[in-house]
Parts: sequence; C-alpha cells; structure tokens
Amino acid sequence: MDREALGAQGKRVLVAMSGGVDSSVAALVLRDEGFDAEGVTMKLFGNDDAFIEGESSCCSLSDVEDARQVCLELGIPHCVYNFSRTFATDVIDRFCSGYLAGETPNPCIDCNRYVKFAALQQRRRDLGFDYVATGHYARRSFNEQTGRFELSRGLDAGKDQSYVLFHLDQDTLAHMLFPLGEFTKSQVRELAELHGFNNADKAESQDICFVPDGDYVRFIERRCSAQFEPGNIVNRDGKVLGRHNGLVRYTIGQRKGIGVAFSEPLYVYAKDMARNELVVETDARSLCAGIDVRDVNFIARSLLSHPERFAVKAHYRQTARPALVEQTDDSRIRITFDEPQRACAPGQAAVVYDNDTVVCGGTIERSW
Repeated sequence: MDREALGAQGKRVLVAMSGGVDSSVAALVLRDEGFDAEGVTMKLFGNDDAFIEGESSCCSLSDVEDARQVCLELGIPHCVYNFSRTFATDVIDRFCSGYLAGETPNPCIDCNRYVKFAALQQRRRDLGFDYVATGHYARRSFNEQTGRFELSRGLDAGKDQSYVLFHLDQDTLAHMLFPLGEFTKSQVRELAELHGFNNADKAESQDICFVPDGDYVRFIERRCSAQFEPGNIVNRDGKVLGRHNGLVRYTIGQRKGIGVAFSEPLYVYAKDMARNELVVETDARSLCAGIDVRDVNFIARSLLSHPERFAVKAHYRQTARPALVEQTDDSRIRITFDEPQRACAPGQAAVVYDNDTVVCGGTIERSW
C-alpha cells in the first residue's frame, strides 16, 4: 500500500466514522499501522430536515454511539461535527433542484464531494491533521511517471466505490487514505467480529439517507412546496400515448409504472421540461448512442489530447462499457459507446476507466 511508503508514525488522520462496519474497520486498520487516528462522526441532518418521525437510518444517536464505542475500544479519540448546514445546501437542495430541472441527481456523490471530502478536508487543514480517511472501497496511489495521484477500483469488485469518487482532485487525493481498498467485504466483517465490534453484522443502508421511506417525490413536494402538473406522454415522433402525473415521478430508463398500454414494453427516453412531456419509446428506440458530460474532473490525466478508447460507467450499477472519449473543452467530454446504452440520465455521473484506474468523470448533460 502506498501509505506504508509514506510512513505512518506520527501522521495524524481524521477517520470519517458513520457507525457502520466499514468505517470502523478503516479506523482499526489505520491504528494498527501506527497512524495517530481520531474518529469523526458527521451530523448531516435533523429529523425536521427530512420530515422523519423517530430515528433515521443515518446520523442517528445509535450511529453516533456505535462509532464512539468503536473508538473507545480502539483507544482513539472521537468527536462529532455538525455539517447539517452544508449538507442541506449542497446535498438536499441540489437533489431537489436537480429533480425539478428534469435531471436524476445522485445525492451520495454530492455528499461525498461537498461534505465528506470538501468540508472534512477543510476541517483537517484547520486542525493540522495530515489526512482524511474513509471506509470507501477504492484505492489511491501515486504514479511516479506522471507525477499524479491516481484513483483505482477497490479490490472487491462487488463493493468498488471509485465511481462515486470521480470528483477528487490532486490536492484532496494527496491528503486521502482508503484503508479498505485492498480488502473484501467479507474480510472486513471478519475483522470486525474478531475485534468484537458491536456493529460487525450491522446492515448497510440502501436508501437515500434523508428519504428513508424512498418516497422522494413526497419529500420534494414538502421541502419545496412544489406541485407537479400532469402532461402528455409522447413517443419520439410526438404521438400522444397517454398522460403522466408529474415528470418528477419518472426516471430515464424506467420501464414499469409508466401507465401506457402498448404492444411492446415502453421505456422512459427523456423528460421535456419545457413542454411538460414524458417521452417514451420501445426498447431499440430508447437507447442512446452517446452522452455529453460537463464539469469533468481529470485524475489520471490532466487532459485528453486526442480521442481515446476507454471503458465508461454511466450509472452506478452499470458494468463499464467500451467507448470512444473525446475532450471537447476544458471541462467537457463527449462519449460515444461501441453499443447503444439505456438509462444515460442527465444528472447522473459518467466515469471513464483505463482498466481499473479512473481517468476522469463528470455529470451527464445530455444523451443522444
């Protein structure tokens, strides 16, 4: 691991600890390697922010207590930082505005970008720590030939989280540690059980943390005092096929629940916000040949001097697909897939890989 070459002794690291098993084992690994570690649990929102009655699935008192108990057992300090204002502005409000603009935002990426990394890195600088560490399954290394820090997939392909970390710049990577990058999930749980952590079998959260019931439409209605007008469902030729009950209720690539009877399965192809129309099509006509990507962050390279072939993920669960990638200006790329793809939704992230290494990534602006 490259952090061994850096030398752990005397290095101070803030470990982001959610109360879950991954971040707990990350703290354990760093302590055992000789780092001067301190656990940090971030308070991201209150029940009033998310209209939750009772305990939420994230940022709850039990989560804080789980993290504190692990730190006590490891013999390292623990503290709680209140980042609720940053979270409300840069995660919740971005989530709502994205959906209202017809996009499909990924709040986990914004949480990583603006809270777990930007805000926590600023706290690191303020307190004089050397690194921030998280329990993400990803790997970070330094390439002597290019002089750049690189981000790569975690060893456990089923748990790899490099996709949600595409935004990390060189300065942030220089002060980041990912202790679990070389571990599998089963190994992490085994370590937690071996050390008697009370969260060794703790289930992972699968929902948007501030929308634990999954009803994001109702959440946006309440937070933004919004009402979603019905409109026409049309195909790509403009033929009216039915009526929708608010564009926010549909996502690109969706097949079930469209509400139109047709001879073939229909998929959501696009959302025309100007006309308030939901555009649907049959399988073959709902695919996209390529995407334009904005706000691109380059990691392994500083730029793409000419079109090159890579593998691209256009959403989190997708296997990376072969494509031609061309840089069109300082912060934009155009991606042309070898084979047409489904569910290339504006607002989602597109991440470019060279084998296991992240070349760059950004936000899908449009598909074509």
